Amino acid sequence: MIVINMKIVAALVSCSLVTITANSAVLPSNQTDSEWFKSSALKVTEKTQQVNKEKAKNVILFVGDGMGISTLTAARIFQGQQIEGNMGGEENFLSFEQFPHTALVKTYNTNQQTPDSAGTMTAMVTGVKSKAGVLSVSDTSLRANCLSSKGNELTTLVDLANAKGLSTGVVSTARITHATPAAAYSNTPERGWEADSNLPAEAITNECKDIAYQLVMRDEDNALNVALGGGRRNFIPDTITDGEDKKGRRSDGVDLTKSWTDNLSNAAYVWDKTGFDAIDTASTDHLLGLFNSSHMEYEADRMDDTAGEPSLTEMTTKSIDILKKNDQGYLLIVESGRIDHGHHAGNAHRALMDAVELSNAVQAAIDSTDPEETLIMVTADHSHVFTIAGYPKRGNPILGLVHNVDGNLATAKDGKPYTTLGYTNGPGAVVGLRDDLSSVDTQEKSFKQQALIPMGSETHAGEDISLHATGPGSHLVQGVIEQNVIFHIINQAQSLGGTKY
Repeated sequence: MIVINMKIVAALVSCSLVTITANSAVLPSNQTDSEWFKSSALKVTEKTQQVNKEKAKNVILFVGDGMGISTLTAARIFQGQQIEGNMGGEENFLSFEQFPHTALVKTYNTNQQTPDSAGTMTAMVTGVKSKAGVLSVSDTSLRANCLSSKGNELTTLVDLANAKGLSTGVVSTARITHATPAAAYSNTPERGWEADSNLPAEAITNECKDIAYQLVMRDEDNALNVALGGGRRNFIPDTITDGEDKKGRRSDGVDLTKSWTDNLSNAAYVWDKTGFDAIDTASTDHLLGLFNSSHMEYEADRMDDTAGEPSLTEMTTKSIDILKKNDQGYLLIVESGRIDHGHHAGNAHRALMDAVELSNAVQAAIDSTDPEETLIMVTADHSHVFTIAGYPKRGNPILGLVHNVDGNLATAKDGKPYTTLGYTNGPGAVVGLRDDLSSVDTQEKSFKQQALIPMGSETHAGEDISLHATGPGSHLVQGVIEQNVIFHIINQAQSLGGTKY
């Protein structure tokens, strides 16, 4: 039963704000003519017309490492403020923020309230939560203990997709052997075992293999079709100097880049932008690209790289071109790894540029695929202690000092201005008196935002992150979910096997 307070109704009618009868209400034109009103109503109408499709031929999973909710908000404003005609940036959307389905994702590891990338990505690619620091082994394993991981290896989405005859690819702007990409194709109790020179005596005795070895030395029917990223040093011997004058780190004398081309059919290895651009996707079935000795450059610095690097968008597009040749379909995992590193450095500018480039890569994937047969999901592995604070006016530069609605520079209790963006901890922490930022260019790409607690590296955060999805199976992305549910959404959409739904 609806109870109507007639005094309130009478007051509203007398003010000509709204015309109300017992059965209906008419909104005033100054409300219904608002662009805010009309655009939001259209969004709801669009949702009522959605048709859910269950099965996907292809799946692309994007992971923005460290891309928490505050990073999304700041990145959309940052991007919007660079687009001519945007009112202030706040009304902008990143490409994937307009996907029809969204969920919040809990990120804790089995042994840590605030997680690391190894445990979180393990949850996404195996359906099982595990410890921090371990890659696709169960949490009964002891970190950095090889023997304890034996028999506790977990089957990943890549393994399942390969077994079904799909093509598979892993792309990252971090080292391809770094935790997030490595969880997709390797099983190890220690994320740091990227090259054989990282293996302790116990691991060697018990025959654990390093991550780079596991990437390359897979049987051809279980091999990745595409592996693009950084980390070249982990694939070449310490007796070799690469094209950018950096030495390798392998102590076993094995050149895994040569093993890749020798062991796989129609295989190619590239290490610079020129080689990448020259790849003929029609004749290449297995592509290994290692574009830096360690991590690839931040997007803000990519054009300054010695040998040149492809962008995340370019790597995504070329990967799709290779993978889509398989009529059975494909699974592609793409990580924007350096969002995380920008935050660890307390450097919002670089983190946000990489987040915007991830949005560009997602848009390229949308443009390169059929929405009727491709499930695209965008998420993060964890968040960071990155904040948006103060009361800046609409359109205030997101990397700038806070100006109030009246246009005046806002100041803290110490009489000094402060930035909109900051960190709870990190290398930008204030020790003693806070610096006066009045004459500092806080929008310069190397500026470190001020922080509260001094630490050499800013830390991850433990709050939920978001998951955005479009395409077949995307309707399952809803509510608040455990991170390992992502595995099951993909598994069900592609009918990869191992579980009856």
